[in-house]
Amino acid sequence: MKKALRDNGLSIVLFTLFTLAIIGHGWAGWLSENEDRLRDGLSELPLAGYLASGAFVSSVFENWESEFLQMGCYVCLTAYLFQRGSPESKNPDKPAPQDRDPALDAGKADAPWPVRAGGMARMLYSHSLGIALFLLFVASFVLHLSGSAADAAEEAILAGEAPPTILEHLGSASFWFESFQNWQSEFLSTAVLIVLAIFLRERGSPESKPVSAPHGETGND
Repeated sequence: MKKALRDNGLSIVLFTLFTLAIIGHGWAGWLSENEDRLRDGLSELPLAGYLASGAFVSSVFENWESEFLQMGCYVCLTAYLFQRGSPESKNPDKPAPQDRDPALDAGKADAPWPVRAGGMARMLYSHSLGIALFLLFVASFVLHLSGSAADAAEEAILAGEAPPTILEHLGSASFWFESFQNWQSEFLSTAVLIVLAIFLRERGSPESKPVSAPHGETGND
């Protein structure tokens, strides 16, 4: 048990923090929503009703959408682009182990089965991380759109207006405002990490170069 906790501590802690954060998100959002409803002379929503509402669904997935877009872009761009001096980049002056042709290891017994199988399986597996992240982005984008459209329809009905269709909402400024306000922050934070890691250190972190490494050293190998 102790070894399993040690070997999986990073994911355990991060998923625990995620669980606590989304519980707090739902609870605080419910209280805020009911404050607004009482102010507008409407009845309060039960917690289950709020968690199923377009407002909550939209608020969750507009954030997930930006995270998966940022990570998908980061994973794919770092395969081809460089930032000299950053541990987040491959070294442009020497081959990286990530660039090794997987076909050369097809005979290894401990290689993942797509590597041993070859063909389309190996090709898809060679890009499976980026594919998975972009699929998660697309799924989150669709769920964000669905929740945001439902929330916009509810607001329109309360105002005595015709609710917009989901396609009309997709073309609205309000929907893209929700998306871009998160996308820009994700790209900025990633760029800041890449550049700050050239000059600053965090001892013990694999996201940092060794404390005594020169600023021009690129990567962590």
